[in-house]
Amino acid sequence: MHLDLPEKRYYAIGEVAKAFNVNASLIRFWEKEFDIIKPKKNTKGNRKFTPEDIKNLKFIYHLVKERGFTLEGAKIHLKEEKKQALEKFEIVEKLQNIKAQLIKIKSQL
Repeated sequence: MHLDLPEKRYYAIGEVAKAFNVNASLIRFWEKEFDIIKPKKNTKGNRKFTPEDIKNLKFIYHLVKERGFTLEGAKIHLKEEKKQALEKFEIVEKLQNIKAQLIKIKSQL
């Protein structure tokens, strides 16, 4: 999954929801359900998601939306195999980005 997010220190919930093509309410729901998502909140209570939060959201999105895990299944998977599963996910994501770049280069030839 390639997100259309510029590299920043913090992202507003609207930016995150738009990048994932979901409602902000789903992001807030996942925040409550998954303890690995811990956005900072400013004095007004607005959520500010870090790049680490985005990485975790991408992994949750992958498990729930792409692989069809239930929320409980995703939670168990994260607790039992988080480090190994996250590493595999990151490798696959990097390979997909490389593939997309190679396809783009090929189309320019």
